[in-house]
Amino acid sequence: MPSDIKFFGLSTCAHCKNAKAYLEECGEDFECVYVDKLEGETRKAIIEEVKKHNPSVSFPTMLINGIVIVGFSKEKIDKARKGEAK
Repeated sequence: MPSDIKFFGLSTCAHCKNAKAYLEECGEDFECVYVDKLEGETRKAIIEEVKKHNPSVSFPTMLINGIVIVGFSKEKIDKARKGEAK
């Protein structure tokens, strides 16, 4: 079953790089948004979207099959990829 994944991160964040690399290692297709590379209204809109799922707006924030993962945890990512709740 293919995963539905949206990845929000910062291009300079080590945890974000590790999480993104892990998703790629797993062979997942996902939408990747580097918030620090956005400007103006686009950036504001993305930050508001992240806030809905993670009010502290910390990175990485991932939406995997409707499950919110904040930070880099292989275990949490794997569970979410299988559609299992936290």
